[in-house]
Amino acid sequence: MDLIEGSLYTFIGLTVILGGIAAWLTGRAVALGWSPVWLAVLYAVPLGGAVRFLHYALFDGRLLHLPYFSVDFAVIVLVALLAYRFTRTRQMTVQYGWLYERTSPLTWRRRR
Repeated sequence: MDLIEGSLYTFIGLTVILGGIAAWLTGRAVALGWSPVWLAVLYAVPLGGAVRFLHYALFDGRLLHLPYFSVDFAVIVLVALLAYRFTRTRQMTVQYGWLYERTSPLTWRRRR
């Protein structure tokens, strides 16, 4: 069984690029609102459904197929969590610059 439906180009275009942009903006918005990370995962569920619907409507894919939805959802959640963490790291190091310093794009630590 394939993990992606249709061509690789369709998967990359719809799921990775289009769904990834929407997921990035979702994760960023959740972090900017100082909301908990689980909310980004919750918001990824309808995004996954929307991406699955686009596969169905535009490329005659299967709408209600759990393995394909799972792959789409996993990509969207991964991007949303990366955006959340990237944004939260920036928030913590800019707003509390006297207390925290950035150690990588996704982490920070207490200043010494």
